[in-house]
Amino acid sequence: MTQAGRQGSPRNGSGRSGKERSSQQRSPQGGNFSGGSRGGAGKRASGFGGDRPNRAPKPREERFIDPDLGGQPARGTEGTKAAKPSSRKPAARKPGAKKAAGTPGAPKPKPRTGAPGAAASRAFGSERFGQNLGPVRKPGRKKGPRGNVPQSELHDADGVRLQKVMASAGVASRRVCEEMIAEGRVEVDGQVVTELGVRVDPKTAVIHVDGLRIQLDENLVYMVFNKPKGVVSTMEDPEGRPCISDFLKSNKNTGERLFHVGRLDVATEGLLLLTNDGELANRLTHPSYEVPKTYLVQVRGPFPQGIGAQLKAGVELEDGMAAVDSFRLVDSTPGHVLIEVVLHSGKNRIVRRLFDAVGFPVQRLVRVKVGPIGLGDQRQGSIRNLGKQEVGHLLASVGL
Repeated sequence: MTQAGRQGSPRNGSGRSGKERSSQQRSPQGGNFSGGSRGGAGKRASGFGGDRPNRAPKPREERFIDPDLGGQPARGTEGTKAAKPSSRKPAARKPGAKKAAGTPGAPKPKPRTGAPGAAASRAFGSERFGQNLGPVRKPGRKKGPRGNVPQSELHDADGVRLQKVMASAGVASRRVCEEMIAEGRVEVDGQVVTELGVRVDPKTAVIHVDGLRIQLDENLVYMVFNKPKGVVSTMEDPEGRPCISDFLKSNKNTGERLFHVGRLDVATEGLLLLTNDGELANRLTHPSYEVPKTYLVQVRGPFPQGIGAQLKAGVELEDGMAAVDSFRLVDSTPGHVLIEVVLHSGKNRIVRRLFDAVGFPVQRLVRVKVGPIGLGDQRQGSIRNLGKQEVGHLLASVGL
């Protein structure tokens, strides 16, 4: 190819000189640098948008000076940003803000750490295991007037300081235990103690905190067993059927002589208490203490109205009248109805016999609660130890 042909080829800009090409690239109008597909390259060549028109800088705003602050800039006005007005209402404008504490409509104060009712000062409030059952509804004994009982009658010179005994039992830290004593929340042998220097014998003293009994005997065991269907409510079965001891083999308390509180028939599932505390077991099963038991009952549907009122009023059985304390329809599906009943009677197969008497035989029966202790999400066939707060509630429910 001749020199003239090379100068007129497309690779050389169709005969344009290098000065012409460079002047077109630096054109203030920002021409199409070798086509639209290379527009990005043109921006890079001109310094990331150097072909854009120059804009005048904004005038710098003066910072607002608040004369009430001694010539200092007001908060939120640093730079050019002004402070945003707060969306929160002033305390004086809140409903009931001007009312005295404790009067109707007054705002409730937020609980502080260490104050009565807070988790840090609740008995066994920092316990990791077990269920939080809240305050005791029916304490075993009433508190007496503060300071009327001579503390010297409870003092044992050879004993251990009361706050140390409480802290060792897991009630709370020693400092919080001292606050509990000073607030009159601790009872020793039925008498309120408010002095920090009182010493007690842990082996013989009966201590309550907020109505909760502190169990100081480490040899006593309290457990919950979620009994499956087909398991016999005995520790040993001569016929070789599955029994409670088969589920205790993997538990660390296998060396303890445990016994079950009450019974569940073979077909019934649910909560069964295990313990070696004979006094507690006797009270839980004695009819005079009327410990409530909650069951979930599945029967065939539909379930007509009036049957629940009939069960609450009482049904005549072969061994006398029997009734439920409460009746509640939980769920209803085609062909099945789930009912919750609560009763304190400990008669044999009482729930099944009651529903048989009203013409609705039980299809499935599960006990979910005994007194304050519930199954929760405990899986079937498992055994767990009760938490210390749960033990205190269980003892308080029968006056211990």
